[in-house]
Amino acid sequence: MAVPDLLRALLTTSGPSGHEEDAARVWREAASAFAEVTTDTLGNSFARVGAGDGAPALAVVGHIDEIGIAITNIEENGLLSYATVGGISPETLHGQRFELLTRDGRVPAVVARKRLYPEQVRDRGRLEHADLHVDIGATSREEAERLVRVGDAGVWAGTPLELPNRRLVSKSLDNRLGAYIALESVRRVAEAGARIDVVAVAAVQEEIGTFGARAAAFGLEPGAALVVDVTPATDVPGGEPRRAGPIELGKGAMVARGPTLNRKLTDLLGEVAASEGIAHAYEVYSHETHTDADDIHAARAGVPTGLISIPTRYLHSPNEMCDLADVEAVVQLIVAFAKRLGPDTSFLR
Repeated sequence: MAVPDLLRALLTTSGPSGHEEDAARVWREAASAFAEVTTDTLGNSFARVGAGDGAPALAVVGHIDEIGIAITNIEENGLLSYATVGGISPETLHGQRFELLTRDGRVPAVVARKRLYPEQVRDRGRLEHADLHVDIGATSREEAERLVRVGDAGVWAGTPLELPNRRLVSKSLDNRLGAYIALESVRRVAEAGARIDVVAVAAVQEEIGTFGARAAAFGLEPGAALVVDVTPATDVPGGEPRRAGPIELGKGAMVARGPTLNRKLTDLLGEVAASEGIAHAYEVYSHETHTDADDIHAARAGVPTGLISIPTRYLHSPNEMCDLADVEAVVQLIVAFAKRLGPDTSFLR
């Protein structure tokens, strides 16, 4: 199964939270081929396919930002300090190559740790961010300041890698997968026709607080929403299916069940998947989901919201892994679900 061109293009762009412009530009250009494209001041992107005046809207939301770093200080010797943009452990930064996004283009960089002598290593505990620094090859503060500014953001460097059994490895699968699926599913709905408006949303700033989705839901005021995100796979050492259910690559679309997710909408997702023969399974939340769904479901007077996820290994690392068959299953489920909805569909509880 080949990597879709749009997905590959999204994965090879950079867009940490608050700096999503390049990835959003790719998404909007693809959307303009079949949908009405708009934006807002936060940087959210919208691609609407209308069914007619007065039709209710289904929002399909995937956040387009990724985790990264931001430069906080430039030392006299040209080395750089950083803070994380989103949740990143120091272990996944150490020894990695980065690209810093500057006003003059991309600046290559590496993340390294301070030198420790053997006796110090024995006395140290776990690696901390304070042990790490960013090196761009500069020999002085003045040279470094000609290349970067405090506040410049950076992301891991690297291209997508295709492995056997439809496995795809890349940075930023979280959540360029969701942004891709949102747009691709709406494109297919446009081809098939629907009795409601369908709006794909590439939301920003999820990794630092779901801010983009909050603003998007308030502005759109949709009749229902589907959030598409990744979810940690349990089919790895340390994976614990007793926490939220077995979440495995190749199982298909993961339909979430939980108190913040509309029960009628979630049940309909399961019914559609079963009747259409779409591979799917369930994951369980007992409280919040830590996705854009948490803010969307409580927007304005409340939005009936569902959550569909892609099982993904090694989240928040430069080598996240998914199964492309699961990606396709999520697209198929959203399209089939949208075709079931009409102007009179109600998710009132």
